[in-house]
Amino acid sequence: KTGGGYPQFRRRPGKAGTPDQRAMIDAFRKLFAAPPRETEADRERRQRLAAAALLIETARADFREDEVEETALKTTLCQTLGLSQSEVAELVTGASARLDEATSLYDFTRVINDYCEAGEKFGLITAMWRVAYADGRLDKYEESLIRQVAELIYVPHSDYIRAKLLAKP
Repeated sequence: KTGGGYPQFRRRPGKAGTPDQRAMIDAFRKLFAAPPRETEADRERRQRLAAAALLIETARADFREDEVEETALKTTLCQTLGLSQSEVAELVTGASARLDEATSLYDFTRVINDYCEAGEKFGLITAMWRVAYADGRLDKYEESLIRQVAELIYVPHSDYIRAKLLAKP
């Protein structure tokens, strides 16, 4: 005898199930499907967005809108990422929007941890110090933010201090 088992669980030819059953099966397929592969361009865009967001947060940390810090931020992005001023303006706009929606720094530091090497992380911390020092004064909130980011992206304390001294005017 073939097709044994419980009759209610046997598949009947021509029956695809109810719409609810099909929807549930589709939901399971989506849940267990492999995530789409991220392209190199997508990865680079996410990495740039994360770095820009952390630099913007550094400029905002002292609760003062300072044109000097914003200029330093944009100049740093132009130089380190090799972008034009219009590309940097677009990046800053996108990063600001993502930063306004974010509830923590984790979204940004996770990207840095996933894709950046130790030297790139050191460069990011140095850039954050440059933005913080751009207005001629270092605020305690800027310093606290940079320390927090350094810890979250696993930059050793000695490199944190070295970056601070390197960026100090």
